Amino acid sequence: MGGIDGDAPGPPRRRFGEEGGRLSYGGYLRLPELLAQQQPQSQAPDELLFITIHQVYELWFKLLLHELEAARDAMFAGELWLARHLFKRVHAVERVLVEQIEVLETMTPQDFLEFRAKLAPASGFQSVQFRELEFLSGRKDPAYLGKFRNISEEELARLRRRLAEPTLWDAYLAALSRRDLAVSDDEETMDSLLAVARDRGSHDDLWQLAEDLLTHDELAALWRMRHVQMVERQIGTKSGTGGSTGAPYLHSRTGMHYFPLLWDLRARL
Repeated sequence: MGGIDGDAPGPPRRRFGEEGGRLSYGGYLRLPELLAQQQPQSQAPDELLFITIHQVYELWFKLLLHELEAARDAMFAGELWLARHLFKRVHAVERVLVEQIEVLETMTPQDFLEFRAKLAPASGFQSVQFRELEFLSGRKDPAYLGKFRNISEEELARLRRRLAEPTLWDAYLAALSRRDLAVSDDEETMDSLLAVARDRGSHDDLWQLAEDLLTHDELAALWRMRHVQMVERQIGTKSGTGGSTGAPYLHSRTGMHYFPLLWDLRARL
């Protein structure tokens, strides 16, 4: 019998995680490599803030793509409960994206101007992952493939794959069809959405899933709105970097919807 505090000696007690390779916290998260990626191009104090925030955005985008793909696949498989669970996580992340803008807004226009010239021609307009999110959500626009500068072949292939693969809306239509609800065109789909809305006793899971899609759409629109406000606060009406027009371009996208039929449904109830 092993013992401690005066008991007979025995084999040393092990703590969870001490066996095997003893992987460290920093090693598991690859922190040395991660923390080496913030490399300001100037001596401006707030450039580190700017780089960190945008790198964190890209990490969140990566997670969102992972979760939304899984939610789409769950809808195609008829596992609506799983899709709903994943959308809860998606919504939580998207709320963080909106709140994160407040951190960036602690930078004054004067602070930004100290290093803004170093950004040209880079721009958030060129975020491949953000475009992937839009394509996956249903806003596919092949024109973007010709607008990216210095895009790698691997990134271009990812965008082409997103253009070719099913969207979240395609997956929801498959869920409706599985319930013998017609989805051959927008008119039939609207009739099916009305049937779901008016018979929640039979179709509440489909109704709640539609609400999850709408929340995803709404939070994405809220992020775009807060983003344009932040840009106006920083540079006003100046042109953006990377060839974009800045705030005017962002304003043009604030009214965009991923799932227009779900919004139109409200007027038909």
